[in-house]
Amino acid sequence: MLIQVESVYKHYVQPKTTVEVLCGVHLAIAAKEMVAIVGPSGAGKSTLLHLMGGLDRPTQGSIRCCGVELAHLHDRALADFRNRRIGFVFQFHHLLPEFSALENTMMPALIQRWAKHDAQREARHLLVSVGLGDRLHHRPGELSGGEQQRVAVARALINKPDVVLADEPTGNLDRATGQAIQKLLRQLNEELGQTFVIVTHDREFAAHMDRAISLVDGKVSAV
Repeated sequence: MLIQVESVYKHYVQPKTTVEVLCGVHLAIAAKEMVAIVGPSGAGKSTLLHLMGGLDRPTQGSIRCCGVELAHLHDRALADFRNRRIGFVFQFHHLLPEFSALENTMMPALIQRWAKHDAQREARHLLVSVGLGDRLHHRPGELSGGEQQRVAVARALINKPDVVLADEPTGNLDRATGQAIQKLLRQLNEELGQTFVIVTHDREFAAHMDRAISLVDGKVSAV
């Protein structure tokens, strides 16, 4: 399995209480799968995604990604692992406003010390593949919301990650644009064999994935 989550708990200690977010989650995700994580607001969906991506650490339990036990990595090694092996797409694209679409897409590769011309070539190829071949040198403020999210998808793919984790990638878009992004992600899954784990509140979107994992009150209620 590409990702294995075993007996994962996550709680946050506050001054007067402890907030239990995840309560003994078990799940496994295979390579090339496209999996939705669904559930009501506050169920722990985003928390689980962040734990699988090494953006946070569980209070208890084991998370293995690409054969690596994330708990065994110190912070610097974990950051390097994230950049090399995991792509992230969020509801808000988090593009750098002063850089072009091409430069934003190149950024993770440059962090990994790719040669600039190699990073530029791969970024250009990815932007063409997501339908932005004519927008390479536009800055985020010159792009529509859907175009900005396509840049974010290209950026997530540039290091050829084992898995892309997406948190409500269509949640900030109108329906038509959101459906276009959904279609793009499915196309990338089918054509590239790219593994996707996607948190979404859109049940219709989830229904078009390979399977859906439902979280309720911090526990997996259905797989």
